[in-house]
Amino acid sequence: MIIDAENGIAGKIAAYAAKQVLLGQQVDIINADKACITGSKKMILAHYDAKVKRGNPFKGPYFPKTSDRILKRTIRGMLPWKVSRGQEAFKRVKCYLGVPDQFEGKEAMKVEKADIGKSKSLRHVTLEELSVLLRGKKHYG
Repeated sequence: MIIDAENGIAGKIAAYAAKQVLLGQQVDIINADKACITGSKKMILAHYDAKVKRGNPFKGPYFPKTSDRILKRTIRGMLPWKVSRGQEAFKRVKCYLGVPDQFEGKEAMKVEKADIGKSKSLRHVTLEELSVLLRGKKHYG
């Protein structure tokens, strides 16, 4: 199953992907950098910056700074991670920046409930912007 995350709400895409993975599907998410988080930019940055700074730099916990990894970590939070079933399901999730060559001609589905146009909130931040604000690497391409 290929999911296009462009102009989608990251949490709703993650919830849908987690459910499908637990049912045994292989889930590939393309355009992960174009997924959005709703809310004010200041509030979102404060929340994720606290997650990045938490812990010890030598021991962890480590929080990702690139947009595809942020989305994958969000999906992991929706899986029963401490159970082997959740860890096996997590191996079936792949997130990509942009559209890789292997998915170029294939049909990708959009999650209807995750469309940012249907959201009541007008304020949002894309995962690519968040990644740059967290001092992660910028995606070129």
